Amino acid sequence: MNLIDVFAAFKTNEQCLEYLEHMRWPDGVRCPICGSDKYSRIERKTAGKNKRNRLYQCMEPTCKQQFSATAGTLFHASHLPLTKWFMAIALMLNAKKGLSALQLQRDLKVNYRTAWYLNHRIREAMAENDGLLSGVVEIDETYVGGKTRRTRRGSRGLERPKDAVIGMIERGGRLRYRHIGKGNVSAQQARKAFDENVSPDVKAIVTDQSLIYPFGLPKEQLDKHFTIDHSHEYVSSEIPGVHTNTIESAFSLLKRGIVGSFHKVSIKHLQRYLNEFSYRFNRREDADIFEQTVARLAGFKPLSYKQLTAGPTPVSE
Repeated sequence: MNLIDVFAAFKTNEQCLEYLEHMRWPDGVRCPICGSDKYSRIERKTAGKNKRNRLYQCMEPTCKQQFSATAGTLFHASHLPLTKWFMAIALMLNAKKGLSALQLQRDLKVNYRTAWYLNHRIREAMAENDGLLSGVVEIDETYVGGKTRRTRRGSRGLERPKDAVIGMIERGGRLRYRHIGKGNVSAQQARKAFDENVSPDVKAIVTDQSLIYPFGLPKEQLDKHFTIDHSHEYVSSEIPGVHTNTIESAFSLLKRGIVGSFHKVSIKHLQRYLNEFSYRFNRREDADIFEQTVARLAGFKPLSYKQLTAGPTPVSE
């Protein structure tokens, strides 16, 4: 769903609530506390911008809980109109290289803290682990970070450890990114990422000639492991199909997003940025990506600002 479609379909909060209810309760409204389908509907005039004008009262005698379509979801306790939520979702999904909080601030006419918090709640719904990767899997690592700034005239920028990211992708399938930590990737760290994301029954694993792979892969997968020597070629001239061009292409998009859209990202939240890029990449041809994302937002638990950051105000991107 593109921006024009979103604007046409969701001009009012009432339209957004109708849609959100359908996404959360496709088989009819149910109490989020006890699961009962017996309820009464309460209509009210909003007394404040953070209050929904449609409430439900659970009629189960032992519950009697009042709730709305946003209660207990990532939309919970949001002061932002749902129309702006839906516009933010569409903007993030259509931004191939990502959308910074500063850009979202300008697009939605909200303050920076609201835009930053909104961005991260949407990213929270993009975290996924839908089974192990199979088929032909390409694996590579990259590093995020750089030199420190010069402290005085004529001094050099000091090297600091970069943060390692392992990327894994099925040929013609899903992409996964995992933030490993600071410094070079060890075989032990790589092994943990492989065990959590790559199926033991994989058809083939293709990597470069880094030593972390033969030492990090399980023994039963070593006979399925193929390498490409990038100092001589990018596609094997001896074994058809041996290359890591697919994962390197995905890394290129990630790096362009960090450099061009965000300029820099908080390492504390790096995995959330990685989730955003892999989520969007995996659904780049899905016509219902907007519907999927709204449904996921309705299915995730609330994420408070305090959970996201210990500081009072995030650093601008």
